Amino acid sequence: MKLVIVESPAKAKTIGKYLGSDYKVDASGGHISDLPEKALGVDVENNFEPEYIVTSSKKSLIKRLKEEAKNADEIWLATDPDREGEAISWHLQRVLKLDPGAKNRIQFNEITKSAVQKAIQNPREIDMNLVDAQQARRVLDRLVGYKLSPVLCKKIKGKLSAGRVQSSALKIIVDREKEIKAFKPEEYWSVSVQLQKTTDKDKNIKFKALLAEKDGKKLKLTNKEMTDAVLSAIDGKPFVVDSVKKGTSLSQPLPPFTTSTMQQDASSKLSMASKVTMQTAQKLYEGIDVKGMGHIALVTYIRTDSVRVSDDAQKAARDYLATNFGDQYVPSKPNVYKSKKNIQDAHEAIRPVNLDLTPDMMQDKLPRNEYRLYKLIYERFLASQSTPAKFDTVSAVVKADAYGFKVNGKTLVFDGYQRIYGVATKEKDEENAEASKLPNLEEGQILKCNEIKPEQKFTKAPSRYTESTLIKAMEEEGIGRPSTYAATLATLYTRTYVVKEGKVLMPTDLGIVVTDYLEKYFENIVDTEFTAHMEELLDEIETKGHDWRKIVGDFYSPFHKKLLAAMNSDEKVELGDEVSDVACEKCGAMMIYKTGRHGKYLACPNYPECKNTKSLVEKQPEVVTDVVCDKCGGFMVEKTGRFGKYLACQNYPECKNTKSINKVVGKCPECGGDVLERKSKKGNVFYGCANYPDCQFVSWDIPTGTKCPDCGQHLVKKVQRDKTTLIMCSNRECHYKTEEQNEN
Repeated sequence: MKLVIVESPAKAKTIGKYLGSDYKVDASGGHISDLPEKALGVDVENNFEPEYIVTSSKKSLIKRLKEEAKNADEIWLATDPDREGEAISWHLQRVLKLDPGAKNRIQFNEITKSAVQKAIQNPREIDMNLVDAQQARRVLDRLVGYKLSPVLCKKIKGKLSAGRVQSSALKIIVDREKEIKAFKPEEYWSVSVQLQKTTDKDKNIKFKALLAEKDGKKLKLTNKEMTDAVLSAIDGKPFVVDSVKKGTSLSQPLPPFTTSTMQQDASSKLSMASKVTMQTAQKLYEGIDVKGMGHIALVTYIRTDSVRVSDDAQKAARDYLATNFGDQYVPSKPNVYKSKKNIQDAHEAIRPVNLDLTPDMMQDKLPRNEYRLYKLIYERFLASQSTPAKFDTVSAVVKADAYGFKVNGKTLVFDGYQRIYGVATKEKDEENAEASKLPNLEEGQILKCNEIKPEQKFTKAPSRYTESTLIKAMEEEGIGRPSTYAATLATLYTRTYVVKEGKVLMPTDLGIVVTDYLEKYFENIVDTEFTAHMEELLDEIETKGHDWRKIVGDFYSPFHKKLLAAMNSDEKVELGDEVSDVACEKCGAMMIYKTGRHGKYLACPNYPECKNTKSLVEKQPEVVTDVVCDKCGGFMVEKTGRFGKYLACQNYPECKNTKSINKVVGKCPECGGDVLERKSKKGNVFYGCANYPDCQFVSWDIPTGTKCPDCGQHLVKKVQRDKTTLIMCSNRECHYKTEEQNEN
């Protein structure tokens, strides 16, 4: 028997299809060893030696794997092809007591029969550079998190956290918010004219031109006086075509997805949260049950920085384009894209495994989120291998007196890759529609001016970040790794450092206070340049074999001194009250936000002289949970209704999905639905069916979901004083009861 150990059961199921009966495929379920949850787990006095312990939930699994390993003739460690996967294989090797020098590590970029069989034919030893790179990150992040978080709890308030990547990402959001608040709009004016030809077939086409120059030099109008001077100068003057430039332009296709660009596009195009994107992509990579096809993998490995694709995949794309779209959609030479500097190029870009499995074919065979993301990946890859889109362009300057008005047009001639991966937006559609209305202009023509329109405008503050633009900023700054972006965002939400309003990310007052404190005492932790430099050093452990303990030590020594300075300082941050715009009707003071056991409310700041309070009816920032909407992939947010708290999709009104927030305690004996723990108006706990009002089952005791064998009524659980649990009939006239059996 040959044993193959992978990470996930889904992956094991997929690979099991490709290997014969001689193989046993089992899953580790992720890490089997890790640093302890409730202790630092790093010996800072002993060269940062990590203390790895077997995860308690994995003890029975390890026992099973040891038995399987003992009976196996060959063992293959087939965890994911990245640092985390390499570390998991290393831990498996140690726990199962395998030969550390054995060539038993296999990896593949896609889960197909040929890729798996090729990997088995080319095993290698564990790559300790990869393992050390993972250890360095894990130890470094543990030191920052476990050492710095208590400082925040002591100096600001409890239940706060900081992190090497998390805090830098938060600073990006906070800095943008400060920039917006400090922004002062500047006045400027625009002058547009509506023009048309007076002769030939184009005389009915009206188009708009914008004031751009005076005497051939760029002109900027900053006040009404300057604008009035322009209007006076061109009043009654003829509008003459001064110059016309015609040409063509090409729009090049985008490269196939990396982990980062996939998250960005899924956020902007599908309104899919980063966490959901990564969870969904993982399913597509590991394998998913497809109606009529069984359990299959659909895309290549989804944690990659590279835009490289294999020769076979490139040829398959070109053949598909020629067959299904025509030779004009196939470039003369294959499109090759260059990855950014200092990236890990071990894997291909994200692409479909089999181009014959088209999105149209998979639409009714996949769950909604999986289908939408698969379609995005498929079309992006196919478009990346197609020809550019071609446009006819025209640029004209129309003069009135000394002032030049510019008009630009662009008309699509050949759609190229845009036929596959549409990039048209509302603005582009409007631009193209406007361009198609341009008449045939020639130098020296006199045009009729129908309207001159001056407009006062003001510069706008920079936009707040969305998940998509924040991920792009983190990637450009070199903060974190693409595979950790989703977890970083989830932490910012969980700690209420950031709230999501619509699509934009806004720092809370707490997030701003924490960032300001870290800037004062731990400037390196929030400094993007320092964080990016640390990422480079950590990458070099893998690429150049640097000593990971030295890199951690060089960071920890000055960090520890700052920890001592912060802990020994007398400074304690007072979180000020947030003032509302509601006036107290009793004393006139502006009321402040307070938090009680029932949530936020308004209170008079002159307490105890004035004890006026008000329930909070104003909309507060939504509390984003990590619960995923099963209809659109967004995060669910906490809401309060007449029956208490519940979860609703953050993408409302586009998605109106809701979920109960109540605890599920069992199955309904009437309809088979979930039974939820509820509270009456007096606070008494009772149990009711989640399918109310269609099913009106209620009980004061926890139902078991089964019927009494004696009378047919439902059975309930009752906990006795000695902590034993009895299964009893809910019918008082029936005396059936039995002690609950412990499954263990």
